[in-house]
Formats: sequence, C-alpha cells, structure tokens
Amino acid sequence: MQEKPPSPVNHVRIVILGAGSIGVAFAATFSEAGAQVTLVDPDTDRRASVPGALAHQHQVIATAGLSGAARGTVDVAAQATNELADSVMVLECGPEDLAIKENIFSRLLEEAGPETILATASSAIPMSRIVPDVTQQSRCLVAHPVNPPSVLRVIELVPAPGTDPEFATKAQTLFEVAGFAAIVLGQEIEGFVLNRLQSTVLREAYRLVDEGITDVAGIDAVMRMGLGPRWALSGPFETAELNTPGGIAAHAARMGPAYKRIGEGRGEHVNWSDELVARVTAARREILAEADIPKRVAWRAEAVARLVAARDGLMTQADDD
Repeated sequence: MQEKPPSPVNHVRIVILGAGSIGVAFAATFSEAGAQVTLVDPDTDRRASVPGALAHQHQVIATAGLSGAARGTVDVAAQATNELADSVMVLECGPEDLAIKENIFSRLLEEAGPETILATASSAIPMSRIVPDVTQQSRCLVAHPVNPPSVLRVIELVPAPGTDPEFATKAQTLFEVAGFAAIVLGQEIEGFVLNRLQSTVLREAYRLVDEGITDVAGIDAVMRMGLGPRWALSGPFETAELNTPGGIAAHAARMGPAYKRIGEGRGEHVNWSDELVARVTAARREILAEADIPKRVAWRAEAVARLVAARDGLMTQADDD
C-alpha cells in the first residue's frame, strides 16, 4: 500500500496563547494533526491543569470519530520566547478584553516571524480594533471557533481591512488540514457570521418570552425538537430547498412575504428581492444539482430519524444521570 504524503501540519510549530478551554481544545486538535504545539499561559494553576484537560479533549475527539492519524506534541510554557520566531501561526485564546489583546498583538507584531500568521480566537472583537493601524494588519485576522473547537470543526476566518489575502489563504489551508471547515469572510463585520445568526434567534426568543407567546421551555423545545435536527444536517438554505417542491424560489414565493412582514414588524428591513433569491438558487445549484434533490430529500429523512434516535438516547442518559 502506498503511504499518503505527510500532512502540511506535521512537525510545524503553532503557538497558542491561553490555556483555557478554547486554547486547550485547539492544542489537542492541532497536535492530533501532527503539529508541534506550544501552549502558553502565565498562570501556574492553569498550566498544571493542562495534562488532564488535554486528556479529556483527546477523549471527546475520539468519541466524535475525529482522531488524527498523526500525533504531534504539546509543550506547556509560562511564556513564549524563541517559539514566536519560527511558528507558522500564533493563535491568541486569551480573555475577551480589548486592552489585553492590544498588548498581546503589539508584542507579537514585534517578536513573531514575518511569515507567521497572527490570529485571535475572539468571539466578537474585530481585528481592526485590536490592531487599528491598517499598515500593520497584513498577517492578522480573527479565527473564531465554535465551542468546543475540538469537536465542532468550523472556523470563521475574518480579515481586517489590511489583511493580506495570502495570509488568509495560508490560515485557511492550515485549519483545513487540521480538520476544520474554514470559512473566509469577504470583509470584517461585527459578530462575524455565527454570532449574527445566533443573535437573530436569541433576540426573537427573548421577545417571544417577553410578550408571553411562549415560555423558556417552549422555545428550547421548538429548537431542540424541530429546527435543531434539521439545521444540524442541512443548514437554513438547504432546509428551505428540501422542504419545498420547487426549491428556493418556491420557498421564497410561499414564505417570503410572511417572513418579510415578521421582520418589518420587529423594525428590521428585509429585502427578499428576486435577484437575491436567484443568487441563492444559483449557489445551491453549484452545491447540488436539481436532479439530485429527490435523493437528498430521502437521505435527510433517514438521517433525521437516526439523529433523533441518537439525541433521545443521549437525553435519556442525561435524565438518568
């Protein structure tokens, strides 16, 4: 049997700043892809907790069936020194505090190698606030994960206005080889994509509770029992397409006016233009040919059944515990 060529992540140096849950999860994930990870945290107790936290992350990665073929290393240090100069990427996973991140990146811009990707796992702070000088942003970007990134393998790569596309591409390749779906955003936007979608659902959930339409348990049940399983498999655009004979255009014609009224009733401007619907339809056709839609509908029905069975088994186990 011919051996596969070595992964580009094998033996490369990655520095992760911050040994909290996100930093440890990234360390486990990149080390399973073969990287040599230096996990840095100035807190003595936090460093002492790393071996146990790493073991747990490797366990959940295995449970998810995501274990890598190669196992790299994770070194724990109080500070990064020589590692900054020869690392492929420095990934800052510290507190969600602008002043702290500004200080960290000021140092990284001086001490990291000129070809090193400088990324932050910030949940909401854009890179243009962390490094305001556009002339210093060329290798800087946000790498926003979903928690826990060891299992939920999607990463939003958010460039600053001055980010060099070459560094965004290098970051995308690095994360993809480590097993992530890396989504490079076209421009910087507050909340990125995940939190903008999440905040839309949460805003309406709070409103419905506040208005007495339903209670907290009702909202959670609708999401967990209804929308969640479908979105876990298909996402909102594919769900609309698979739910409606005639696809995206038919769904927009049927539900668009009601959705538009709902949005405008909340003070939100909604434009369900024919041009936008056509763009979404064309994008879906690039992903899935029209002739394959019935097969995909049948697949989803079976997949949803299996997902519900697994979910209900887990919920029963949680109740027993």
